[in-house]
Amino acid sequence: MKLITYTSFSKPSYLEKERIAQFLFKHLEQYGDPLEDINKCIDYAMKERSSHGGYIITAEDEEQIVGATVVNQTGMEGYIPENILVYIAVDANQRGKGVGKAIMNKAIEQADGDIALHVEPDNPAKHLYEKLGFTNKYLEMRLTKKDLKAADTLSANNSKA
Repeated sequence: MKLITYTSFSKPSYLEKERIAQFLFKHLEQYGDPLEDINKCIDYAMKERSSHGGYIITAEDEEQIVGATVVNQTGMEGYIPENILVYIAVDANQRGKGVGKAIMNKAIEQADGDIALHVEPDNPAKHLYEKLGFTNKYLEMRLTKKDLKAADTLSANNSKA
């Protein structure tokens, strides 16, 4: 297995970027996001858009991606970790073989500063993160304005009835 690190100084080619995005989209399964959002995250990490940058790490076996992670730099320090691990996925056929651990160790080594990540409580990878030293400092709460506007519209329509 070979680990490859991409940064804004050593960017993946267009085809490599597409392979990484498609891999993450497929293998994140129920924990994933739309392909458009994955591509935005990759663009942020590679400074293809206004950003602080970040990095991508892929694990390849026989020229096939078997694992990948995308870490974005936040531009903050102390009160918010300097890095956020946005995506990590391992091919289902490779799970339990140390691929995720190898990617995580490389991501931790590459990071300049602390790392945050979000993980669903039922995600089996949560145990790996805890073994690597990640702790649950906070419960994240998120306001999605799009959903809020839809709820306000529904509420307004119901009150007119």
